[in-house]
Amino acid sequence: MRGRGLAVDVINAGVSGDTSAGGLRRLDWSLDPLVRVLIVALGGNDGLRGLPSDALRSNLGAIIGQAQARRVTVILAGMEAPPNLGREYSTAFRQVYRDLAAHYRVALVPFLLDGVAGVASLNQADGIHPNAAGARKVADNLWPLVEAAVRRSLLTP
Repeated sequence: MRGRGLAVDVINAGVSGDTSAGGLRRLDWSLDPLVRVLIVALGGNDGLRGLPSDALRSNLGAIIGQAQARRVTVILAGMEAPPNLGREYSTAFRQVYRDLAAHYRVALVPFLLDGVAGVASLNQADGIHPNAAGARKVADNLWPLVEAAVRRSLLTP
């Protein structure tokens, strides 16, 4: 972010293959007192495992609520469930992110992998995880919200 005129550090607290429950368990460690902005990009593995959308809602809601209690600005990055789990599950899964963003009044990126998912040239051989070019596209998708949140946080005492 320094190249964009922002003197901030970015810490990746993600764990490959983890679920929203794992993210909730790591939250205290992730929310160092200096953290001002948190990007919550969890749920993809919940969807791949077909975990209940109510559990996703509960876990993400707890993460957002705890972050906001510490005066941390939250950006919620939505995910999509695989279509093989059925339309009802996919719809409920997608709605979790919309509902939480509205309830907690946080910025929402409806689908973190928009423009990347399903594009072979932007994904690793597994067809699921972005490669370097895909990661750049994901970062570009997030950047407007991240930049705005970081700039606001630098102005807030």
